[in-house]
Amino acid sequence: MRPPEPMFSKSTESPKSPRLRRLTAGCVAASVQAVDSLGRWSRIDPLITPVQRLVRALPLGRARDVLHGRQIGHPLHPVLVQVPTGAWLSAALLDAVPGSARQSRLLIGVGVVTAVPAAWAGWVDWAEQHEQQMRTGLVHAVANGVAIGLYTGSWIARGRGRTGWGRVLAYTGFGVMGAAGAIGGHLAYRQGAGANKAEPVPHLVDPGWHALAPLVDLPVGVPVRRELGEVPLLVFRHADDRVDVLADRCSHLSGPLSEGTVQDGCVTCPWHGSVFRLADGWNMGGPATAPQPSFDVRTRADGTVEVRLPGAG
Repeated sequence: MRPPEPMFSKSTESPKSPRLRRLTAGCVAASVQAVDSLGRWSRIDPLITPVQRLVRALPLGRARDVLHGRQIGHPLHPVLVQVPTGAWLSAALLDAVPGSARQSRLLIGVGVVTAVPAAWAGWVDWAEQHEQQMRTGLVHAVANGVAIGLYTGSWIARGRGRTGWGRVLAYTGFGVMGAAGAIGGHLAYRQGAGANKAEPVPHLVDPGWHALAPLVDLPVGVPVRRELGEVPLLVFRHADDRVDVLADRCSHLSGPLSEGTVQDGCVTCPWHGSVFRLADGWNMGGPATAPQPSFDVRTRADGTVEVRLPGAG
């Protein structure tokens, strides 16, 4: 008995489909490579230094830590951008609905106003990044600035009764905002801007106590670097022989804390000035939004200093 023929014995795939897939894959790869190349675009470096100095010189005081997002435990910029993005997306949808011109203009205005603090948060983060991130971030910021300008123009045009022109500016701004958002995603997830660089530490240290060094080999009052497997550690011995141990790579951008300065029970990262409390690794100031992993410490009877992650057995 012959087996039943398959229900679809012939391929229904268009002969153009493989070519279309290759073309699509090629376009996607080219787009990724183009955004990747922004981090190597050294021609914009002459712009970076003066802008960075300007941002760092702004008299923001404690507001700088707020804009970094230290109090909430992660960068504030991605939180703030949700408001203008949502407002402008809603305006784009309403522009397709007859009789919604007033509501669209209101949402565009809300987006323009709320984009300002979002931009400030982005700038203060940008001023404390690596050069590759700053190159990509500058393009991201300029694109967002263009989008804000287009939406501002749209709001003004609508107020003057030029609704059609206002819609053109708004949809153009929406496209530019989308491109800027794609670059921002690349900056955050491919280049690692804003991510906690110390997060892997608990996954790289085995449970239990680990011998670190003889107490007599640790200088008093001087931060030193020691290794625990593949994890570098900052070790600080106090005058009373108490020892504090933190992960050495700064949670902000992996700066070597053991090369930083210690004052008032805190260590300051030599790269971007993040401040961490030696006793527990808590981030006290600077651009770091995550604390440093801190280790339990004990000294054996033979003078060997041992460490473990809290709660690791």
